Amino acid sequence: MKVRVPAEWERQKSITVVFPTNQRDWQHSLIEIQKSYVTLINSIREFQTCVVIIHDKKILEQFFTTLENIEVYEIQTDDTWVRDFGAIDYFQDNRLKSYDFIFNAWGDKFGSSLDNSVNQKLQEQSFFRDELKSVNFVLEGGSIDSNGEGTLLTTAKCIYNKNRNPGLSHDEINEKIKTFFGLKQLIVLEHGGLEGDDTDSHVDTLARFIDANSIAYVKCYDKDDEHFNELDKMEKELQKTGFRLVPLPLPRTKLFEEERLPATYINFIFINNALIVPTYNDENDNIALEILKKEIKSRTVKSIDASIFIREYGSLHCASINQFTD
Repeated sequence: MKVRVPAEWERQKSITVVFPTNQRDWQHSLIEIQKSYVTLINSIREFQTCVVIIHDKKILEQFFTTLENIEVYEIQTDDTWVRDFGAIDYFQDNRLKSYDFIFNAWGDKFGSSLDNSVNQKLQEQSFFRDELKSVNFVLEGGSIDSNGEGTLLTTAKCIYNKNRNPGLSHDEINEKIKTFFGLKQLIVLEHGGLEGDDTDSHVDTLARFIDANSIAYVKCYDKDDEHFNELDKMEKELQKTGFRLVPLPLPRTKLFEEERLPATYINFIFINNALIVPTYNDENDNIALEILKKEIKSRTVKSIDASIFIREYGSLHCASINQFTD
């Protein structure tokens, strides 16, 4: 049995988002975040199908005159960060399947029973074309990143945290992840993290593959920034991996209600023929965009202002999850 987890730049069937309405997380900025999600959905459906999860389909009539390239599933959720509770696609003997891992809201920080049941509810509505396999293991999609050729990036602060799989040793966790995804190599970063990130340092805010041999990562150039030492140590770890490295600057400090927010350009989204990059009304926005345009010439590079998304400590990649095609 050969297992492989695809890279996100591989051909996709769709990408899923959860539209914010009555979830607990967005009541402080509901109008603003709904406008941001409309922009995100419209940007996605220009290139491919966007699946929208919402508790009441009629609400979307306020925001879209047509649902062309939009598929809607009526499901109530606890929050909107579907990257972390959505099913994760993999190939078994070249047949596309999906894993339904346990989601416990980043270590029981919040309620998660509705989010944890979303994949089973989608299964009941015939969303998954092939097998959905339930797995007795806590894992979030934002905690891993694949190059499609047997290497997975992750972080020690997240996958080894006792708030996920407390009964397992580090070696046991490594072996399970390697088996789930048919890995040749699991790279576990010991360093890296952003203030305001309540996921325990998800890798999708820190370092991501942009092709099979290259990793884009967040770099702090300001030695007076509180992130400098930790991100510098992460950079040194990445330099030992043998992959080509592409640094993207850390945005300047962003605050909401006097708390620093985890703004990062690494939280980009691959979709068919395009790359969608979060921006933050920051002097580094154009620098990051130009770097990614140079690196990813085969795709249209689009930007979306993610300043509202990060008020709840995530960005565009956190808000979406890819479904692939055979």
